[in-house]
Amino acid sequence: MAERDGGLAGIYRWAELYEDVYSGRGKDYAADAERVTAIVRERRPGAATLLDVACGTGAHLRHLADRFDTVEGVDLAEDMLRVALERLPGTALHTGDMRDFRLGRRFDAVTCMFSSIGYTGGAEGVRASLASFARHLVPGGVIVLEPWYFPETALDRHVVADTFTVGRKTISRVSRAVLEDGAHRMEVHYIVADRETGIRHFTDEHVLAVIARDTYERAFEEAGCAVEYLPGDGPGLFVGVAKGGG
Repeated sequence: MAERDGGLAGIYRWAELYEDVYSGRGKDYAADAERVTAIVRERRPGAATLLDVACGTGAHLRHLADRFDTVEGVDLAEDMLRVALERLPGTALHTGDMRDFRLGRRFDAVTCMFSSIGYTGGAEGVRASLASFARHLVPGGVIVLEPWYFPETALDRHVVADTFTVGRKTISRVSRAVLEDGAHRMEVHYIVADRETGIRHFTDEHVLAVIARDTYERAFEEAGCAVEYLPGDGPGLFVGVAKGGG
C-alpha cells in the first residue's frame, strides 16, 4: 500500500519500522553527531544550545544532547516525535514544518540532517527553510545542513536493495529512484517478516528535490549567512554562519 499524508511519505508515520530500517542499514548517528559538534565548535567554540530540524525519532539528538547543554527538536511527523519523546524525556520537541516554524527563541546551532531538506519541494522551499533556520540563530550561530544530491550527482534509475534482521524481524527494502521534473521520485518496497505476526508488505513513495549547489548557497546568503560546502560521503554538508557575530 502506498501511503502519503500531508506530504509525508508513509515511513515517517511508521516510526518503529523507520528505526528498524536505519538500524539494520547501519546508519551511524553517533558519528554524525560527533562530526556536527566538531563543525559547530570550530566556528562557535562556546556553543551550548542546538536545535535539530527534522529531528525524526531523536536518534541524532540523543547523541547531541551529550554534547550541548540544551537541545530541542522540530519535526512534521507526529509519530516520529512520539518515539523521540520516549527517547528524550523532558526535551522540548515541537511539531512544525521546517519552511515556517517559530519557536520564539534562538540557538547557537541549527542542524538539519539526513537530506530532509529535499522534501521541501524545490528552491522556494529551501529558501523558506533557511530563512526559518536563520531566525532561530544567535549572531555568529551555525547552521549545519545535509542536502539531497545535486543535478550532477543524482543518479537516474538508481536501484538499492538491503535485507537485514533486527530483533525478531527480518526486513527487505528495495528502492528505485528516477529523475523527473527536477526531483528524485523514489519508489520503495518493504517486506517485514515477524516471527509472531507474519509477513507484511508496504510500498512507499518519496519525492526529493534535486537542487543545484549554487541555489543552496544563494539561499544561505539571502538568509544572512556566510556559507561553505564540505564534500564528503554522500551529498556532503553545507555550513552557514550567521553574520553579525563577534
